[in-house]
Amino acid sequence: MKISTIITSIILGVLILFNSLRVSLNYAYYEIDTKGFIEKLCENKDKPELQCNGKCHLKKVTESSSKESKEPNRLIDFKEILLYTEKPFEYNFKKIYYQNKIPSEYLNLYTYIGLENCFHPPQV
Repeated sequence: MKISTIITSIILGVLILFNSLRVSLNYAYYEIDTKGFIEKLCENKDKPELQCNGKCHLKKVTESSSKESKEPNRLIDFKEILLYTEKPFEYNFKKIYYQNKIPSEYLNLYTYIGLENCFHPPQV
């Protein structure tokens, strides 16, 4: 479990780093190997009169990154979110009346008070 978490975090970190450095890496490749950049990535190789020398691809990469950074993707459309609209639950307590009828045939008025169990302090 621990190894898979570490591998996943490394992969996600590399992807985020590559995405943020994509434009910078293209410019670095252009500066380091201009001829190789023009041969591999230039869109106007068949039109040398334009003399873009690979700048067409750099412009395209820069515009794509600026479009992505200007407007973030909306994952949730807030017009469709339905907030909690249910009424709160109301408690209705009904009074319950108990009628304690004492039978008239038998009345036991006997009560027992247990005085033996009463605590007395020790006498000296």
